Amino acid sequence: MPALKSLLRTPWFWGIIGIVLLLSLNVVKDPTYLAVGINPATGQLAGNLLDILRVSAPIIMIALGMTFVIATKGIDLSVGSIMAVGGAAAMELLRALNAPSSFGAMFTAIGLALFLGAVLGLVNGLLVSIVGLQPFISTLVMMLAARGIARVITGGQNTNSQNQPFQQISNGQVLGLPISFVIAIAIVLVVTVIMRRTALGLMIESIGVNPDASRLAGIRPRPILITVYVLSGVLAAGGGLFTVSEVMTVDVSGTGYQMELDAILAVVIGGTSLAGGKFSILGSTVGALLIATLNKTVLFLGVSAAATPAFKAIVIVLLVLLQSERVRTFVLQAGRRRTRKEVVA
Repeated sequence: MPALKSLLRTPWFWGIIGIVLLLSLNVVKDPTYLAVGINPATGQLAGNLLDILRVSAPIIMIALGMTFVIATKGIDLSVGSIMAVGGAAAMELLRALNAPSSFGAMFTAIGLALFLGAVLGLVNGLLVSIVGLQPFISTLVMMLAARGIARVITGGQNTNSQNQPFQQISNGQVLGLPISFVIAIAIVLVVTVIMRRTALGLMIESIGVNPDASRLAGIRPRPILITVYVLSGVLAAGGGLFTVSEVMTVDVSGTGYQMELDAILAVVIGGTSLAGGKFSILGSTVGALLIATLNKTVLFLGVSAAATPAFKAIVIVLLVLLQSERVRTFVLQAGRRRTRKEVVA
């Protein structure tokens, strides 16, 4: 029982419950929803579950970066626009190189996108830690500026290119799993080891709890803040690469649009408090998978575009209520009172 009670208090557990319920809802509509088969055109495994894993990869990336930013009591509203910058830079470079089968061109495009993500993240970090702007304001400015930078890179046009190795990032598979998802999980594991096996994770949490006390304890907040915003920018650019590699096209207005909201929701669902402090990498990953499942469910159920935000809001509110120990206690007490009345009667 103590183990069960501890599990019920864990936010990511309710995220998993939410994923199971959404999948069950889809199975009710179509009993073959979870079926996995072979795509005769590509010879690869295909199915709704694999689609969910593929589309979850960019959400996992930006949610991971957002986790550490929020843990420092900050916010990064620019991740969606940085995704567009990363995707735009990669597509423009691949088009200019015109090397459809070159691995060198692929790695050069990836390096350029990640570099630009790091630069934009660095600007965010400097504005927050050195200039002293509020994270909301500085990243809001960057959200607008980065979207403009993406338009400048592409000349305001949607850009497409051809490079088979780059396209395989999202469309290829490893052991039946989408390569993008495998890469995202690998990055999650590497970052987890760094955060939990070094003092960096503790220093991030310390700054989020009390930056003044952290400073007195010998922790310098500025380098830590710069680090988390740079990391967020790099991961956002990586998410942009996953997004554009699927269709080999960047839409400067649509790529990464409102993805910052999905990232924040994933982090909060995973149990990281917006007030800063302790963070959960596993929770954010589960939250990202839930958001991807929810997005896929909305499309599968045929929810209209006008009603989609309301549908997503209802599901997320219900999940947050399930996570609330106060709500669960109230429901349990109400059930006990009802049982006692029935026994007396």
